[in-house]
Amino acid sequence: MDLALPPKVTPRAFERLAEINASADAPKALRVAVEGGGCSGFQYVIKLDEPAADDLVLEGDGQKVVVDSVSLPFLANAVIDFSEELIGARFTIENPNATSSCGCGTSFSM
Repeated sequence: MDLALPPKVTPRAFERLAEINASADAPKALRVAVEGGGCSGFQYVIKLDEPAADDLVLEGDGQKVVVDSVSLPFLANAVIDFSEELIGARFTIENPNATSSCGCGTSFSM
């Protein structure tokens, strides 16, 4: 039986969040959530936000990544990373629970 583990955040993602927060008046956490919608059924929402009481808080490099309790099962065993490519830089999610994903990188199905 596979035990569902919380998502992991790479050092590169924490480093990028630290860079973003270095120029902010009030540092915020990176919120990673899953909502219904998108071209594949579910979509990731990634934004700067304040932690809420029921959030899972992942900490590293003095930074926080938060996941709400509703999104947590969808992100079990996932890896939150930061990628810089020719087409742009963005936070990415490698999600083993997704059976397929869209080319946009933010939409997936289970």
